Amino acid sequence: MMLLKIRTNGLKPAGIALFGAVLCVALTTAGCDKLKARDHLNQGVNAFKTGAYSQAADEFRLAIDADPTFSVARLYLATAYEQQWVPGTDTDQNNKFWTAAMEEFNNVLKDDPKNLLATQSVASLYFNRGNTKGPTMADDMAKAEEWNKKVIALDPKNKQAYYTLGVIPWLNFVTADREARNALGMRPDEQAPLKPDAKGKTLKADLKAKYWQPLTDGIEYEKKALEIDPQYEDAMSYMNLLIRYRADLEDTKDQYTADTKEADVWMNKALETTKAKAAKKAEAAAQGAPTE
Repeated sequence: MMLLKIRTNGLKPAGIALFGAVLCVALTTAGCDKLKARDHLNQGVNAFKTGAYSQAADEFRLAIDADPTFSVARLYLATAYEQQWVPGTDTDQNNKFWTAAMEEFNNVLKDDPKNLLATQSVASLYFNRGNTKGPTMADDMAKAEEWNKKVIALDPKNKQAYYTLGVIPWLNFVTADREARNALGMRPDEQAPLKPDAKGKTLKADLKAKYWQPLTDGIEYEKKALEIDPQYEDAMSYMNLLIRYRADLEDTKDQYTADTKEADVWMNKALETTKAKAAKKAEAAAQGAPTE
C-alpha cells in the first residue's frame, strides 16, 4: 500500500483551513458532514445546559442539516422546542413550539418506534396541553391516555405513566361533577352523593354511565403506580381524589360516606409521606449528604 505524505509546512492559517476542507472532501464528504454534525450537537448541548434553548435549537438544526440521519440531534431539537413551549399560553409562536416539538419527536419515532424518551415526550405534550382545559382538551386527553399506554408497553415499571393514566379520568370528570352539583341545587361542599335524577331527567345516570368505569380504572392505575413505588405521594393524593369524586356517583349516603372515609385514609397517607420525605431531606442536608 502506498502511503501519501502530506506536508503542511509554510501554510498560513487561511491556507491551512482551505487545506483542511479539501482534505475533508478527499477523505469523504459524508465523514466530514458527520464531524460538523457532532460539533453542532456539542455546541447545542452547551447552550441547552445554560437554558439558551433557541440557540440550542439552531445548533441542533445545523447538526441535522449536516447529517439527516443524526437521530440524537433530532431528539435534542425536539426537546429544545418542548422547553420553549409554555402550557396555557395561546399565542401563534407558542403553539408553533408545541407543533414543532411534536413533529420532531414523531420523526424520531419513525426511525426508532421504541424510543422511550420520545414516546414519553409525546404523551407529556398531549397531557400538558389538555390539562390547560383548552378547546382541544378532550382530544388531547384521549391521546395522552393512548401514548401513556405506549410508554407502559415499553417500560412496564414506569410509575409516572400509571400515575398520569389515573389523573386523566379525574380531570375529565371534575368539571362535569361540579356543573352537576350546581344544576341539582347542591352546594359544592355538600357531603352527599349527587341527588337522584328527577322524573324525566337522567343527569346523574348519564354521568355514572360515562364516568364510573374510567374513575374506577384510574384508581387501579394509581394502585399500580404505588406497587412500583409505595412512597409515591402524588399517586396517594389522586387515590384520594378519584375515590372522593367517584363517591358522588354512589346511590346512597352510606356508600358515599364509606368512600369518603377511604379517601381520607389516602389523603392522610399522602400528607404523612410528604412530611416524612421532607424531614429525611432536611436531615440529609444538615449532615451534608447529597439530596435529590
